[in-house]
Amino acid sequence: MALDVKTFVLDNGAYTEKCGYSTQAEPRIIPNCITKAKSERRRPFIGDQIDDCKDISGLFYILPFQKGYLVNWEVEKQVWDYTFGQDVFNIDFGETCLIVTEPYFNFTSIQENMTEILFEEYQFHSLLRINAGTLSAHRYHKENPNELCCLVVESGYSFTHIVPYIKGKKLKNAIRRINVGGKALTNHLKDIISYRQLHVMDETYVMNQVKEDVCYVSTQFDHDMSVARKKGKDNTIIRDYVLPDYTVIKRGYVRPLEETTGKPKDNEQIIRMNNERFMVPELLFHPSDIGVQEMGIPEAIVHSIQATPEEVQPHLYKNILLTGGNACFPFFKTRVYSDVRAFAPELYDVSVTLPENPVTFAWHGGSLLSENEEAPKMIVSKKMYEENGMNLCLEKFDV
Repeated sequence: MALDVKTFVLDNGAYTEKCGYSTQAEPRIIPNCITKAKSERRRPFIGDQIDDCKDISGLFYILPFQKGYLVNWEVEKQVWDYTFGQDVFNIDFGETCLIVTEPYFNFTSIQENMTEILFEEYQFHSLLRINAGTLSAHRYHKENPNELCCLVVESGYSFTHIVPYIKGKKLKNAIRRINVGGKALTNHLKDIISYRQLHVMDETYVMNQVKEDVCYVSTQFDHDMSVARKKGKDNTIIRDYVLPDYTVIKRGYVRPLEETTGKPKDNEQIIRMNNERFMVPELLFHPSDIGVQEMGIPEAIVHSIQATPEEVQPHLYKNILLTGGNACFPFFKTRVYSDVRAFAPELYDVSVTLPENPVTFAWHGGSLLSENEEAPKMIVSKKMYEENGMNLCLEKFDV
């Protein structure tokens, strides 16, 4: 072991936190929010306590992150108290090094707040603040030791970052951000379903499940559009989604194609998902559909690579790594590949890697990093912090 104390890795995302000791095989995934339900007014549910709630219609979310940055510290501290406390990990702070992730170009004030809270309130032994993409790149290089470069496409809850790494170092001038993430997709789905079928503006939780269960990325957009216009048996895209009623049906589910009739059985409520299935993830490729005047992921990948030195460009094209929750959409990888292939110069090979679990990929990178010989040089211990103050942390942690 490179670090002489236990290491706890916390990939602190805006939607979920992926957390666990570096020795664990898999992290625990906890929603990074406090939720209140209409059925139980008095009790706030912190993190994954929401699984205990019987009726989750009309959930009210209190989120620590706004637009991708950690701004609501009271909420975040409650979630962390729960995570670090006896109910979940029961951390001995004085004997634990914390590796925690934060967004690219995080504001200095947020960095200072975070360092102060972790050292002075929780009193961790030592700390490393780092970008989640850097951890992903670290793991990618460990698994592909011959490659010197990789391009991390991190598509999360608040936005999508495209970041070139050369020998594990990020090129700041070539980082691109698209302000579309999972939250925008869920909100867009709520908008169009509310407009076309059923008022679901309050049902963020359920609509998020609908998105995860039935949406996919279209690889032939015009073709899928024309299929979705057809009637009856010719339409192979349409599906009925049965909504939960919290008495009989605890979680919504998709009806298979042969049972998709558009008519509810018994007392069910259904939503018909037709072109919504691929129109929603399409926002990642054409953000202008919701009035965000930015380029889509494939175009931004090419734009980012063109901002790097010419000699590394072919290496970046053949090491594109997809991480983050949106990478879980079916055919996401295929679509990114085909679009980037169309934009890229013919001479270059294009290769896109999708990990088995794109959500926890960065966390595993963190647990690998803690075993690295370089790790002790990267961290700041509580003692160093007390001697040198905040400036040491701001110099040492390159975010």
